Amino acid sequence: MSHYIMIRRLRGPAILLLIGGVWLLHAIGVINHPWGWFWPLLLILIGVLMLAERAALAAEGGYPPGPCCGQPYPGAYPGAYPGPNPAGAPPNPTAESSANVSASSQEFEKNSQGEKS
Repeated sequence: MSHYIMIRRLRGPAILLLIGGVWLLHAIGVINHPWGWFWPLLLILIGVLMLAERAALAAEGGYPPGPCCGQPYPGAYPGAYPGPNPAGAPPNPTAESSANVSASSQEFEKNSQGEKS
């Protein structure tokens, strides 16, 4: 696994640990105002994680390869795609079952009072 991806995946858990640590220190009476400590530490943590991501990208030579042109990641679908109409699925609706109703050309020729123009 790429170091860049690993650092990106650790961002959320690291923020949760910071929240838990600051509020634990508040609960045991070490700090009085947790918000006054939390937001500067949060900015520092995000900055350190961004620097670590940049360092990982520089060491690996760029962003990891991703899907191109709408293609899924390799191994995203373990089974083969069953096709347009798999067994047991209802058939696609036809044009006759559409809820769209076409209007005749005469209806477009009427003005706001219902008279033909």
